[in-house]
Amino acid sequence: MSKVLIVYGSSTGNTQSIAEKVGELIRAAGHEANVVNAGEVAPDNLTEGYDAALFGCSAWGEEELEMQDDFLPLFEAFDKAGLSGRKVAAFASGDQTYTHFCGAVDAIEERARELGATVIADGLKMEGDATADPDAVDAFAQAVIKNL
Repeated sequence: MSKVLIVYGSSTGNTQSIAEKVGELIRAAGHEANVVNAGEVAPDNLTEGYDAALFGCSAWGEEELEMQDDFLPLFEAFDKAGLSGRKVAAFASGDQTYTHFCGAVDAIEERARELGATVIADGLKMEGDATADPDAVDAFAQAVIKNL
C-alpha cells in the first residue's frame, strides 16, 4: 500500500472536485490518499512520509500563466517540499479559451523534474469539475495507481 498526498488549489471548486475524486479512486485501489487544500499546508518537507504527491491547480492567462492564488505560494516554494526522489503527477481544470489552458500542469511537471521527482502519469487537463469528463479522471487515477 502506498501513501499519496494530493494537494490542490481551486477557486471555483472544479479542481477540488477532481482532487477528491482521484483520492477516492486511489483509496478504492487499496492505497492511502490524503487530500488537502494548498492554502492549508506549508511547503517545508510537505511530501515527507509519502510515496507520491499529486498536485492540482487551476490556471489561466493570456499574456502569461496565472496560477490559482492559494497554490502559487506553494509552487514558488517547491524547492522546500522534498520532491527529490518522489513520484509526482499533476492535474488541472481550466478554460480552453485562455492561451495558458491548464498551463499549471506543465509548470508543475517541469519544476518537479528539476527538483529530482519522477512524473508517473501524463498530466490531466480538463474543463469543468470531475463530472465533466469522468473517463479522463479515471484514466488519470489509474495511470497514477499503476505507477505507485
